[in-house]
Amino acid sequence: MSQNHRPTIHEVAKVAGVSISSVSRALNGNTSNTEMVERVNDAVRQVGYVPSVVAQSLKTRHTGQIAFAMEDIGNAAYLAMVREIQPTLRDVGYRLLLHSTGADVEDELGVLDSLSQNYVDGLVLCPLRVTERHVAALRDTPVPVVVIGLLPDDVPVDNVRADSRVGAGMAVEHLYEAGARRIGFIDGPVDTVPGHARYEGYRRGLDACGLPFDEELVEFADFQFEGGRHGARSLLARTDVDAILGANDLIAVGALHVLRELGRSVPDDVRVIGMDDTTVAATGFPPMSSVSLGSADRGRIAAQLLLRRLDGDTSPPERVTVPPSLTIRESTL
Repeated sequence: MSQNHRPTIHEVAKVAGVSISSVSRALNGNTSNTEMVERVNDAVRQVGYVPSVVAQSLKTRHTGQIAFAMEDIGNAAYLAMVREIQPTLRDVGYRLLLHSTGADVEDELGVLDSLSQNYVDGLVLCPLRVTERHVAALRDTPVPVVVIGLLPDDVPVDNVRADSRVGAGMAVEHLYEAGARRIGFIDGPVDTVPGHARYEGYRRGLDACGLPFDEELVEFADFQFEGGRHGARSLLARTDVDAILGANDLIAVGALHVLRELGRSVPDDVRVIGMDDTTVAATGFPPMSSVSLGSADRGRIAAQLLLRRLDGDTSPPERVTVPPSLTIRESTL
């Protein structure tokens, strides 16, 4: 037999000595004839038959697959979510499919639209921007969806949130208590949900410390390492700072690299703190203080909420907020 030969249901039926329809009933659990089921299962093992996942999903409307769509799979915050989502789903028989959207709204909307094609049983979505089109699509999804990120309260899907405003404020207050008075802030795009929230948190933190807001101390880039490098160069070219808050760890590590290039000591000359508390922060040089936004917790809770919906729960949508916490390392001591 050719190595490329794929055993068929016809071969199973022939070896088992039953009809094709009997094989189908046995494989789909639609018969109480245990003797026939055993004969079919023996034949399946003998010929090496593997049922078509696509064909089975069309019949049962169950694929055994869950999708996770996020901005960038290379971001350690999303990897922390994956490490919680995947085993939670795997323990009950689901596979996890990963999709990087690049924070492209059209891509995210395309993912939501494709749910009607029955390729997954549910979706965990982590958008950076939530538009009216997102809201409209989320109001009428054919499969359960859980959103990690901030949603309007009237959107009828489960929602797991981080409190970025409080987290950014905690970072500013920690820097102030460490002696910083000119605290620069390198944010991501302010039109994104996390960018807007962390900008507000930075300003609230300044207010809480009695420090004036100075727009010269703020840079907007993107949530990537190069964004941090570009933002730090622009910030340091026009003003002096004694501390920098990066809106995530990638931005903050980018700033660390620029400070090193300029011969500025961390933390002696400039203290640096990030957000997300990922392995990027813990393994930096020096190890970097960071605000944990509970990425792992958010991933695990999202998976648990999704499984509850897949089990048929029709209770009102959950709104879960994971509180931030501060991890202090050498970069701010």
